[in-house]
Amino acid sequence: MKKVSDILTQKKYTLIAVTPDTTVLEALKVMAEKNIGSVLVMEGDEYFGLLTERDYARKVILKSKASTDTKVYDIMSIGLPRITPDNSIEVCMHLMSENNIRYLPVFENDKVTGIISVNDVIKAIVSHHEETIAHLESYIHS
Repeated sequence: MKKVSDILTQKKYTLIAVTPDTTVLEALKVMAEKNIGSVLVMEGDEYFGLLTERDYARKVILKSKASTDTKVYDIMSIGLPRITPDNSIEVCMHLMSENNIRYLPVFENDKVTGIISVNDVIKAIVSHHEETIAHLESYIHS
């Protein structure tokens, strides 16, 4: 089965992060501009957490806070499970399901190297099954 490193290789993107004192509105603008559903919260190389659209909906909108005044640090997700590039897709699926989350930060030697989403995991699983089917069809027809 595929690993996290396979997903990261296919994504080919740079880390997109905001600082903890960024306003939620500014972070949302970054997410909209990059067409992503989450953004890392970092100061230099130091990882603090992850801001997701769900954080915004549940911790700003539902609590009638202002996105122009609220800092990312006040609503970001912390304590998320950490995965490594060597973790399998099955491990990621399990962690996401068990913790009811859609994003996982990827770490290598205590340094954040990426994020994978539930969509990334689903695409990897579908791709794996398509490859298996193609191999089986090839075997049957040979």
